[in-house]
Amino acid sequence: MGADTARDRPAGEAAERRREQHGWYVYDWACSVYSTTVLTVFLGPYLTSVAERAADADGFVHPLGVPVRAGSFFAYSVSLSVIVAVLLMPLAGSLADRTGRKKRLLGVAAYIGAGATTAMFFLGGDRYLLGGLLLIVANAAQSVAMMLYNSYLPQIAAPEERDAVSSRGWALGYASGALMLVANLVLYLRHADFGLTESAAVRICLASAGLWWGAFAIVPLRRLRDRARPAGEAPASGALRQLAATVRHMRRHPLTLAFLLAYLVYNDGIQTVITQASVYGSQELGLGQSTLIVAVLLVQVLAVAGALGLGRLANRYGAKRTILGSLVAWTVTLAAGYFLPAGQPGWFFALAAAIGLVLGGSQALSRSLFSHLVPPGKEAEYFSAYELSDRGMSWLGPLLFGLTYQVTGSYRDAIISLVAFFVLGFVLLARVPVRRAIADAGNPVPERI
Repeated sequence: MGADTARDRPAGEAAERRREQHGWYVYDWACSVYSTTVLTVFLGPYLTSVAERAADADGFVHPLGVPVRAGSFFAYSVSLSVIVAVLLMPLAGSLADRTGRKKRLLGVAAYIGAGATTAMFFLGGDRYLLGGLLLIVANAAQSVAMMLYNSYLPQIAAPEERDAVSSRGWALGYASGALMLVANLVLYLRHADFGLTESAAVRICLASAGLWWGAFAIVPLRRLRDRARPAGEAPASGALRQLAATVRHMRRHPLTLAFLLAYLVYNDGIQTVITQASVYGSQELGLGQSTLIVAVLLVQVLAVAGALGLGRLANRYGAKRTILGSLVAWTVTLAAGYFLPAGQPGWFFALAAAIGLVLGGSQALSRSLFSHLVPPGKEAEYFSAYELSDRGMSWLGPLLFGLTYQVTGSYRDAIISLVAFFVLGFVLLARVPVRRAIADAGNPVPERI
């Protein structure tokens, strides 16, 4: 009997790992509609229009007495949400690792974000301050939740399968975003048939993302499990104090820090393109909301294939080389975006297709590559630093975008300024010896990385 039990144990452990992986995938399915429906498509143009209704004769709003051009309010709100996330993520990561309550913290962050997103239904008239507040809460909560979610990857996937597992999660998330966008497109285009104003249709689309997020988050919260708390450790007493402790620990792994610096730079460009593309399309190119929805839907559909396709390329050529290739594609695509003619959606669709093919893969492979660089037992704490690079430190791009527009009044100048992030990120990543970085972190080095 004892021998049979021991023999059955590996099969049982594998089944439990697969169950956790499937639940982990579903969180990407749950939360990706926020990034797609809210950040990428609807909230930027809609919040900008709300701010414009509240603006003075010179086109400025005055939150807390500070003059801000209405067209820059959304970008500044994104930047502020990221600063809030910077203060929260290190503390949440430390609490997750040291208390063993990662799943509970993930649930709290997810439902705060979902609740704030659902409340965007009440964003009407000239309530731009309400919109900015809800964006800050939802975006910061999303960042904390994604940090905790990502930190599960090295715990639920063996080193040789992480590229595939990470890519499947991203692919499922993009499929979810595409499905929701189809429903959004039908509601938006036919809002009059449903007896709705255009504003009401947009607010319903925003709120639906929060409801979707909250409903499907139940699945991973049931399937993922907490790990035992390390002995002899207590939670840090403050976010900044914990951030300093994490940085001090990471200084023992300078190559991991070198990767994070590279990722911080090029991902800042990626995140800014995601959040500002709809504003560029509507304000600079004069494209309608339905055109933007179709373009983002095209990105979502192709990103599924792109994430899986780049995952296969990584299996053949290694994750680092594949990411570097994607950064070249990002640079060329973004530079081409500067020359897009206004009022011609066909060219915008071509740009969206190019973005879709590299978007999911570059993000998924960056996540899986970093998972190899995390010392065992420090998953959430290190992924809090990763999330600072992913979303937490991605305030430089929106800030540069907003400042460039405020100074020049041109969204073309704002979009071309982002090329620098991809070029510099390529140079920094190319200099990181990832095989040595993995060994220095105390992890087995995969055959191909």
